[in-house]
Amino acid sequence: MGESVAEATITNWLKEVGDTIEADEPVLEIATDKVDSEVPSEVEGTLVERLFEADDVVQVGQTIAIIEIEGELPADNDDELDLDLDEDDRKDEYADEAATIVENAKETAGSKDFSEASRFYSPLVKNIAKEEGISLDELESIEGTGKDGRVTKDDILSYVENRDTGISANQAPKATTAASANTGKMAEAKAKSETVIPSGEDEIIEMSRMGKMIAHHMIESTQTSAHVQSFIEVDVTNIWNWRNKNKNDFQKKEGEKLTFTPIFMEAVAKAIRDFPMINISVDGDKIIKKKNINLGMAAALPDGNLIVPVIRNADQLNLVGLAKKVNDLANRARQNKLKPDDIQGGTYTVTNVGTFGSIMGTPLINQPQVAILALGAIRKVPAVIETPDGDFIGIRYKMFLSHSYDHRVVNGALGGQFVQRVAQYLEGFDKNREI
Repeated sequence: MGESVAEATITNWLKEVGDTIEADEPVLEIATDKVDSEVPSEVEGTLVERLFEADDVVQVGQTIAIIEIEGELPADNDDELDLDLDEDDRKDEYADEAATIVENAKETAGSKDFSEASRFYSPLVKNIAKEEGISLDELESIEGTGKDGRVTKDDILSYVENRDTGISANQAPKATTAASANTGKMAEAKAKSETVIPSGEDEIIEMSRMGKMIAHHMIESTQTSAHVQSFIEVDVTNIWNWRNKNKNDFQKKEGEKLTFTPIFMEAVAKAIRDFPMINISVDGDKIIKKKNINLGMAAALPDGNLIVPVIRNADQLNLVGLAKKVNDLANRARQNKLKPDDIQGGTYTVTNVGTFGSIMGTPLINQPQVAILALGAIRKVPAVIETPDGDFIGIRYKMFLSHSYDHRVVNGALGGQFVQRVAQYLEGFDKNREI
């Protein structure tokens, strides 16, 4: 996995216990955030134990399976072997040692993933339980309010909050004051009123795993950041004309298509260098100022979902380098060939809402970043042209930039000045620039 990837969800086992495995043969499929990957075996052997099941969340570095391989014991153990043992006794001894290793691994894994639980727990609930040091017995005692009595995120967080005050899990939701009783009835009535009851003609479609992740990420963003937007209109006539003039030569020379995206990314990277406090994250009451400028480029996938691959150290790339990187990430995103590390470590995100004809948008911040820029559609419009001889009406290519930023740490002045600087770099684009 990439160095910035901390955990993954097992989505599917490709091998069953007892199956033989070749070296480099895929054993299981995992998902990190929005990227699916196969995990190959580093050795040749037989799968003898799976320590986690599908939908379990595992940390990078954890043992997830045990593979029995053929071969001799390490040289360090040669002096410990009983040379008087016959071949059958030796096999039995090795089998006992292997069984002990398997049982120890199962005990270790079971204590971490609650595999002995009597009811189902989601990976999120298990993670919270691990982080808060909640034992299996404690987890089993929590009264679930989800479907079929499942323990939800709110249930376990409420338990953690009330555990410190000495209130038991079953006591916490049973307050007897009139105010809490009324509040509970109102919440129950609201929940009932918001329940969607499908008719016989309606089609029920299960959300995809990626769709669920995106939904959770977007809700988390709105609950975390105080979103504010600034808008500015930009004249990109020089960029439009320059690209049309040079795109064919660029493709012949570099073997790459020249789109508008690398030009916009270049302007954003320059503006971030001018305003480094837009390239930050928030950690409680602390601000983390990022050293590297890693630009995320939001891309829509064929299935309608969104993914954000990252251009690392974008300020260190020239236009040709940016064009190659943009095209590579976009192509691999469309083919579902992005690696987990390709979508990690972004410090600022750019999304092109103009792809679908929108002239502007109010994008949600990609946590833990503090700002995101939306590029509107480029339109041919009549505009006032100022010249030394007076003002004239002419046809210009214009677009809107929509800047969403976290008002907790980015005030209106910084948010507005940043998007203004991006506009200045775009409008000041050299129409005589050499490739």
